[in-house]
Amino acid sequence: MDKDGFLKITDFGFAKKIQFKTYTLCGTPEYIAPEVLLNKGHGKGVDWWTLGVFIFEMLAGEPPFVDDEPMGIYQQVLSGKIVFARGYDKHAKSLTKKLLNSDLTKRYGCLKGGTADIKKSKWFKDLNWDKLLKREMEPPIKPAVEGASDTSNFERYPEEDDDGVEVPTLDEDPFEDF
Repeated sequence: MDKDGFLKITDFGFAKKIQFKTYTLCGTPEYIAPEVLLNKGHGKGVDWWTLGVFIFEMLAGEPPFVDDEPMGIYQQVLSGKIVFARGYDKHAKSLTKKLLNSDLTKRYGCLKGGTADIKKSKWFKDLNWDKLLKREMEPPIKPAVEGASDTSNFERYPEEDDDGVEVPTLDEDPFEDF
């Protein structure tokens, strides 16, 4: 989230431009799409799958596929079975199921309507996408921060004993004009 409460994509460490498909296997186990696990080659459909996992995790408090071992997670992803808790919004459930469809010919975002199918979901019925894009709406959460590079809202983790590169503190947001 940026200092004004809008989401901001900041990590493109594994990003690459592809024409049709790639076969790279990387990512967080809970977010890996079935076509990646099956080494069928994948494209933008994995991003729509990831959106489904993200929505589920934000609403349920954990990803839809959870296990102590990555192989257990992969088996769950391939089984396609999703358990929704009572109280999970019915419109969010419908969208989540359509994003977490292992069949790319039926997965939202991959259909003829593309992104419009997702934006027209009943879960987003009250969202004005144009106002959001223009930042003409008040975000529901505005973080308390000292500035664009303030990381005080993140958990602290012990430093690793490696010879990593020290990143200088910036007084401004390096992604502001991204």
